[in-house]
Amino acid sequence: MYKVGETLSSLQIVSLAGLGLVAGVLAGMFGIGGGAIMVPAMMFIVGFGTKMATGTSLAALLLPFGLFGVLEYYKNGQVNIPAALLLVVGLTVGSFFGARLTLALPDIVVKRAFGIFLIVIALRYLTTR
Repeated sequence: MYKVGETLSSLQIVSLAGLGLVAGVLAGMFGIGGGAIMVPAMMFIVGFGTKMATGTSLAALLLPFGLFGVLEYYKNGQVNIPAALLLVVGLTVGSFFGARLTLALPDIVVKRAFGIFLIVIALRYLTTR
């Protein structure tokens, strides 16, 4: 459970900022970001629990659609605000570059890349505890 004032390690800060950037690029490319990218990455790379990753992802995606979900997770101590803010920065920058990249690629390349990405995520979920 996250406690207000709890600090993130340098590695977590770099990981979260990078994750926000990658999630932003992929969101710009495929229209996804929260459950498919940020939640698994926060679990596997940053070391957050499932609830913390979900609550923090919702906080990063708060406006306009996640407000009520974030409030529930926050009331239960499952939102890391500094982590969510780092993700927001990366998402903002990354979504721009992801959209530009996708618009420059042939449709079939984008479709196949998205399919491969989803398979990799699925395999990760199926092969870890």
